Amino acid sequence: MKPPEHERGAALLTVLMLVAIVAVMAGAALEKLRLSTRLAGNAAAGEQARAYALAAETLALTRIDAMLGPNVKRVTLQGDWSGKPFGMPLPGGGFATARVRDGGNCFNLNSLVSGRAGAYVTDPLMRPQFVRLMRLLDIPAQVGEQIAAGAADWIDSDQDQQAMGAEDGAYLNRETPYRTAGTLMTDPSELRAVVGMTPQIYATLRPWICTLPVAQAAPINVNTLLPEQAPILAMLFPDTMSIAGARQMILQRPPQGVATTDVFFKSAALQGNSNADGERGTAVVSKWFTLDIDVTVGTTVLQEQALMDATTLPARLVSRQWGEPS
Repeated sequence: MKPPEHERGAALLTVLMLVAIVAVMAGAALEKLRLSTRLAGNAAAGEQARAYALAAETLALTRIDAMLGPNVKRVTLQGDWSGKPFGMPLPGGGFATARVRDGGNCFNLNSLVSGRAGAYVTDPLMRPQFVRLMRLLDIPAQVGEQIAAGAADWIDSDQDQQAMGAEDGAYLNRETPYRTAGTLMTDPSELRAVVGMTPQIYATLRPWICTLPVAQAAPINVNTLLPEQAPILAMLFPDTMSIAGARQMILQRPPQGVATTDVFFKSAALQGNSNADGERGTAVVSKWFTLDIDVTVGTTVLQEQALMDATTLPARLVSRQWGEPS
């Protein structure tokens, strides 16, 4: 039976519509397949990059053990090991680069407290030192006092607010409420949550602070301090040394380092600087190291920062962080 004149082409239109629908569905399926393949490839490359980073960690730990050795009495910059990249060629054209640095030449934020009977209490000696560091970095004294007190309150176990400090009550009243940690900081970025902190002040402080997993100051190795790290040395003196004076002390250090800290601080005594706090917080060996790793596998780039504890040998890795430093 012949279809009516006005229905001619309806079958063709139906077929074309079905073809269009099938084409759209096929395109969507292919796109999902492409995306899944890409995600799987990225995941595999990421896992491979992490495996190479772990290999770099092992290599770095081996180098630290070899450098320290069982009877080493001083760690210096001789050998050009600090910050010098050592690479690992990888299969397929990839590459991994690692750099080891002294990880104890910084102000340990966790030294603002000391551990007693399973709790953390404020250490009255370290808060003024932190304030001195901030003052040397041109952070106003009153702001520095507030940040130091707030950081100590953030870590300590009690809810007794110090003068210019802040406990839970000060943070719970904010638009986005939160509480203090009541324990050691795990990353310097936690300082950004402390009362008085601003992005600008944090950016100024970040190169000079660290969060070692101990409630005590890390002895600063006078043999591995770089001239640009002079504020860390000047911080140890009770308002008697300038950054320029500290830099001069570092530049006058012999290339082979010093055997004892008192030899290093004799130059400070000759300059008329009191070293009441200075020598007590220093050493001629290094016990903490930081490791920076960059891995490239194809189009995948991985960054890692790690902290290694060499207080006892063999050295061990205590923390790692993936991605850009915070």
